[in-house]
This record gives sequence, C-alpha cells and structure tokens, in this order.
Amino acid sequence: MTATGRPDRRRVAVTGAGVRAPAGADVESVFAAMLKGESLAAPVPELAAAELPVTFACTVPPPPAMDDYFPPREQRKTDRATQLAVAAARDAYVDAGLTEVDPDRAGVSVGSAMGGISSTEEAVLSYGASPGDYPAFTVARIMPNSPAARIALQLGFRGPCTTHVTACASGTDAIGAAAQKIRHGELDCAIAGGVDTPVTVGIMASFGRLRALSSRVDDPAAASRPFDADRDGFVMAEGATFLVLEDWDLAQRRGARIYGEIAGYASNCDAFHIVAPAAEGVVAARCMTTAIADAGLTPAGVGHVNAHGTSTVLNDRAESAALLRVFGSAGPPVTAPKSVVGHMMGGAGAYEALVALLSASRGVVPPVANFSAPGIEEPIDVVAGEARLVGPAPALSNSFGFGGHNACLVLVPAR
Repeated sequence: MTATGRPDRRRVAVTGAGVRAPAGADVESVFAAMLKGESLAAPVPELAAAELPVTFACTVPPPPAMDDYFPPREQRKTDRATQLAVAAARDAYVDAGLTEVDPDRAGVSVGSAMGGISSTEEAVLSYGASPGDYPAFTVARIMPNSPAARIALQLGFRGPCTTHVTACASGTDAIGAAAQKIRHGELDCAIAGGVDTPVTVGIMASFGRLRALSSRVDDPAAASRPFDADRDGFVMAEGATFLVLEDWDLAQRRGARIYGEIAGYASNCDAFHIVAPAAEGVVAARCMTTAIADAGLTPAGVGHVNAHGTSTVLNDRAESAALLRVFGSAGPPVTAPKSVVGHMMGGAGAYEALVALLSASRGVVPPVANFSAPGIEEPIDVVAGEARLVGPAPALSNSFGFGGHNACLVLVPAR
C-alpha cells in the first residue's frame, strides 16, 4: 500500500510554510542555501566579548520589523524565541492562503527545547542581585508555552494549543502530534513547528563544557561536518519553522497549493543515557521503521534520508548504525541540514522537515557541507559536493535528542 492510500484515516496535507532561520526568511531562500551546501557559521561578537572558548554560531539575520507582528509595547513582553515563532507561524498562515477557519477545530503545536532561555539569562544577569526589581512581564517572557499561546492569540485558534519539550526532537514531535490530531478527526488544521534561540552566553558556555561544540574557532565555516571523519562537534544555531497542516480533502476542496503530505510519524526513547545516544542504534532504528510503516511504506520506498546529523562523533556514529539496520549498506542518499545552518535545538526538526519535504517534492537532495571522507564505521551514502537528483519520492526525517528522545517523520510529495 502506498503512503497516500491509507483508507483507515484522514490524510494530512502541508499547505503553508514560514521560516526564520540562518538560511533566510522564506522557503525559496532557504532551499537555495541548502542546495549551495556552504556553512553559514560565523563569529558572534557577544560570545567573544564574554571570552568563551567557542565564539561562533549560526544566527538569524535581522528580521523584518517586529512592528508587523507585535505592537511596540508587546515586544517588550516577548522573548526572542516567541517573536521568531510568531513571525514564522504568521507567514505560514499567509502562505497557506487560509481565509475561513473554524477556530474551534484549528490548533497550535510548538516544539521548543529551551523556551525563553534568552530572557531567563537576561533577567538573572540584570536583576539577580535585586529580585524586587524584576519586571512584571518576566514570567510571560520565559514560560516555555509562550510561543504557542502567542500564536493562538494572534490567529484566534481555539483548538488544542500544546508545547512539546523533547530536546532536539521537539519540533518533529510537535508536527507529528498535530498530524495525528488531524488524522483522527480532532482538528481540521494546525500550525505546527519548532523554535529555539539558544545562542546565549550561558548555553554556549555549558555546551562548551560538555565538549559538544566544535572548537574550530579559526575556521567556523568548516566546523559543522556531519558524518565526516574529521568532525569534532556541532555548531549552535537559532531559528523557527512552522508548517500549516490541513485535512487533505478540505485543502483540496478549497483549492489550496499543497507542498506534500505528512504520511508517517513515530517516537520512542533509548532509555540509555541523559546526553549520549545508544551506540548500536537499535531503538532509533525501530523509530525509523515504525514511521515508515506508519506511512504505508517499506524502507525500499524511501527516496532519501534527512538525517539528524549533528556533527558529533557519538551521535553521527549511532545514527549511521541505525540507518544501516533499517536500510542495509545500499541505503538511500543521506543529507544533513545542520552542516549548513547549525543545530537549532528544538527548532531543528521542523526546519529539517521543511527541507525534507521540499527535497522530496522537487527530487533533489542537498549536499552535506564540509564532507570529505566518512568515518570508518559509517558506510552510508552521504550526499557530498553537489546536490543529487533523485526524482520525487518519500523522505524520512530524523530527530534525536538529549534524554534519548527519538522522533521520525515520513514526508511525501503531493500526488
């Protein structure tokens, strides 16, 4: 049975996309940057001023004036993550061309690993010595559900409004959970995606102490290199990506432009270690095969894999092991967006789902930046050098997070 032929449930169409990422603020700019395959990592002055060991990251270019999304007085009450999320979600809503929505059957689903971390750090540094001076809106800025609540408030969506916190799998879980609600008839449409803004002094210092970040301070553009034998850690990033999900039949009836379909989803947990993946990849492989089966496919039907691909030794090795378990040595081509845009933490999975769907629909897989030679234990087919034409076909998008959280989506071109 094909991914678009499941008679037992409603199909889920992707009809809109909005993005605020290091690669750009619109779908075409993002995909062009991915096809170019060059890292966007660059020095961040604030990190250098703090004299941190790692002073580079992938950041979002200055966005359009937030006055287009928030009244000036409201901007002071919102964290940077919330602002990026609302901008991306509103853009996705406009991109979908939604006009008549039953607000009680429209939901919001947001993934974020760190919530308002930038506002938390700012508050502690500014008022930690004088707690009586904390601004009244501090709580509203730092609460993890603020992006979801603000999106619902702006769009008037009164259905389920949820926040998913599963580390680096958060954005993927948010999309998968929203898709399930549409499948089962609980919702007609949803805004779903992920956001994080973790390029802060405290977070960068902490991840540096974990030795999870690349230390290529002299050459940031060469730092993120998933699956490469010479990788030494990931590059931190920020960003927000949101998709409009709709009941397929309703989207067709209103004449919507359909990017493709959320056809499969699965999540599970390694239950192994708080920061390290299970090396054999058994549980991650089970997550992949469950998502593929959920889409009504077999592994042979997957056209390419959008890998989690962090550029850390342990994570890439575990994901390679999992891919080999699922696909064997002659598996599909593999790409890794973090090589270009870095690791957006809870925002990564949603960004990568968008890239995977565009790749699946257009039949072209972006190259992995900085890849020159595979690790000896990782004989997977990494796309390198230039984009590879594969023809339109379903894509598997992987997200694996601290705590052993695994989440996978299968995205299918519109047919």
